[in-house]
Amino acid sequence: MSDYPYQADFPQQEGGGDEDARSDATEGHDEDAEAMYEGEYQGIPHPDEIKAAQRAARAEARKKARLAAAMPDEEDLAEQYENIMEDCGHGRFQWTLFIVLGIALMADGVDGFVVGFVLPSAEKDMCLSNANKGMLGLLVYVSMMVGAFVWGSLADKMGRRKCLIYCLAIDCVFSFLSCFAQGYGFFIFFRFCSGFGIGGTIPIVYTYFAEFLQMDKRGEHLSWLCMFWMFGGLYASFTAWGIIPHYGWGISLGTQYQIHTWRVFILVCMFPAIIALVGLVFMPESPRFFLENGRHDEAWMILRHVHDTNWKAKGEPERVFTVSNITTPKTQEDEFIEIQSDTGTSFQRWTVRHTNLLKQVMQNVISLAAPDLRLQSLFLAIVWFTMAFSYHGLSVWFPDMIKYMQYEEYESKVKLFHRERVERFHFNFSLVNQIHKEGEYVHDKFMNIEIKSVKFEDSLFENCYFEDVRSTNTYFENCTIKNTVFYNTDSKFIDCRMENATFLHPKKGCHLNFQEENDIVIYMVSFLGSLATLPGNILSALFMDKIGRIKIIGGSMLVSAVCTFLLLLSFSQGAVILFQCLFYATSVAAWNGLEVITVEIYPSAKRCTAFGVLNGTCKLAAIIGSVIFAKFIGVTKIIPIFLAFAALACGGLLATKLPDTREKILE
Repeated sequence: MSDYPYQADFPQQEGGGDEDARSDATEGHDEDAEAMYEGEYQGIPHPDEIKAAQRAARAEARKKARLAAAMPDEEDLAEQYENIMEDCGHGRFQWTLFIVLGIALMADGVDGFVVGFVLPSAEKDMCLSNANKGMLGLLVYVSMMVGAFVWGSLADKMGRRKCLIYCLAIDCVFSFLSCFAQGYGFFIFFRFCSGFGIGGTIPIVYTYFAEFLQMDKRGEHLSWLCMFWMFGGLYASFTAWGIIPHYGWGISLGTQYQIHTWRVFILVCMFPAIIALVGLVFMPESPRFFLENGRHDEAWMILRHVHDTNWKAKGEPERVFTVSNITTPKTQEDEFIEIQSDTGTSFQRWTVRHTNLLKQVMQNVISLAAPDLRLQSLFLAIVWFTMAFSYHGLSVWFPDMIKYMQYEEYESKVKLFHRERVERFHFNFSLVNQIHKEGEYVHDKFMNIEIKSVKFEDSLFENCYFEDVRSTNTYFENCTIKNTVFYNTDSKFIDCRMENATFLHPKKGCHLNFQEENDIVIYMVSFLGSLATLPGNILSALFMDKIGRIKIIGGSMLVSAVCTFLLLLSFSQGAVILFQCLFYATSVAAWNGLEVITVEIYPSAKRCTAFGVLNGTCKLAAIIGSVIFAKFIGVTKIIPIFLAFAALACGGLLATKLPDTREKILE
């Protein structure tokens, strides 16, 4: 029995169940006082008559299919469940669930931006090398890939709601711990665990919501749900823009413990996951999951609650849920668990249950390669892979290209000083973007200044004094340093010769410049990129059911492929931002279509498992694309553009081979 609150009103399964159902159906109903349907005089059919006609047409089509296949003529669970959802209607309950699951999806969108935004600041506290920074981003994607596979598979056996609560709880706990991790090892471990939790969100959210939707509402409302991922990107970008650049602000708890604004940003990013977690406590499990697992009574209570909530909100509280019996398949695995639960110790029962659970999960994964699912699973996996490869690869390429352009512009303004001799001079002003070669500095003082992007090569420092010097991207290379004192100063030496040099109270940590790595242009780029998906989200939602999923996916990917060629014209930062927004705007519809069709293709017992495997494939493609595209920053634009075009074009053409699921009842 589940923890759903409505447990007092079970339908009677024996002796009088049908009579009670008939009496409930007439409760509060007076035929003499019934108001005439206002459209009857105009020859407009009643909505209930339209639904009845649709059901009859579907039933007739299925009857013909059964006769052709020599199958028994009986209404199966899929048809019966669809009829029940039509009777329940679409109303307050679905909209409430829509908000809760949307915020959960928003939490996943936020998490996709967190590491990228905090790395420039976190490296200052943890002195991360480029290799460590790359490893952190890679491991977070790996953890999300594993999480999608594991939680997607478990949700088909443990329940959508339960697994989603576990996912969000794990994300919240380890995100919170990562805020206070002072060392790189703990930070990367906590972010890995957080990614493992949030990685299961997408497969579960779409499956969970789809099972509360009737067929004619499914495509549109799943597409509206996709917009929350965009809201997550907007939320992360906007809060990062407002919080992280003020990195100089912080709280010191002792000499070794610092809480800077990037840690505050991680805390703020937890809010969507916390809100969704609280909302899920008041939501029921998917009744379709209960029915697939033979739990008729719990499913019946939830469906009645959905029915009553919707019709009361529409001002028709007299409409009564009349369903008294629902088809419930029972598997051998269910019977095996029930038999074992009556014998042995608690540990033995726990072992048997979880061993059997693991066995069922693996069988579910293997069953995706069955003959009836093999081809469409392969096609769908390729389309997911090509879309993710191009999208995430370019998502890395856009901001890195902007940074490279900024770097090139900065380098073009460098000042070169050659063989200068400075003696008994007091440097009380900042040194910025300079190269000093073969210089001599004798009896000079460098006090309370900032040295930014400066390089001293083959130079001599004799009897000099450095005090309270802050440096960013500054190096002493092949220099000779004699009788020189460094007090409260951070310096980087490469192959230097030290003769009687003194270091007093050297600064610990990196102590890089607070403003240097927090260019607000990067936050603005992410914000505008997320905002650019709004038109594509709206159009895909409006036309998902009108023109179909296949045309949406194929058309969006092919148009996006054409748009990638415009990147050849990106010779300025403004052009890169413009074409980035154009690419995001045209490609988002394909994402929405893929998520809708993935939910609809697979049967309920395998739906989350399949979605998890495909979403894990997506994360794998994101890892490969990010690594490959990053290699060509500053080298050439042609190869990334060609790779993105080829992947999108192939994926778009292959999408036309997928089945049309617009009129398909969830199996």
